[in-house]
Amino acid sequence: MGLPESQSGRRKIHERRIICEGFQRDDGLWDIEGRLTDEKTYPFENQYRGVIQPGEFIHRMGLRMTLDDDFLIHRVEAAMDDHPFAVCPEITAAFRRVEGLVVKPGWSRAMREQVGGVKGCTHLVTLLDNLAIVAFQTIGPLKKKDPTVASRGKPRHIDSCHALRSDGPVVREHYPRWYQKPDRG
Repeated sequence: MGLPESQSGRRKIHERRIICEGFQRDDGLWDIEGRLTDEKTYPFENQYRGVIQPGEFIHRMGLRMTLDDDFLIHRVEAAMDDHPFAVCPEITAAFRRVEGLVVKPGWSRAMREQVGGVKGCTHLVTLLDNLAIVAFQTIGPLKKKDPTVASRGKPRHIDSCHALRSDGPVVREHYPRWYQKPDRG
């Protein structure tokens, strides 16, 4: 992965995997799906499930977000196959509260107002943040080729990170219309 070798002996204790995929649907909408898993490398006691063995998931959860070309969320479906408490699956229906929101700047705040903290599940909220990024990666490149989308205004991803800053070389080369000379003052 490019990280330097660890300078110390070590053993893995925990592994989290987040896998997200984007799909173009036949009806013109988009499905963005994600799965989150957590597992330990040692057995431990869980009051609800008994002993959870190495390789068994503590968390195994999924989300599907269906959106349109304007990133308006039409539907959200959540599922929990493995979870540490019996009450965990009770909250999956709450994630429908993000239906009607638009994935755009301010998304994380708006989403957390609906399902953050005790209104949701930390793990599914983490997954929703990842799904928003994958939505941009899935829909953005295909819609960029559509001239009706290209004329709408400043692309949403400009100023979203260091590489895509308005005064940087990437924007100067790929989005000259939106390039701003650096402020040297």
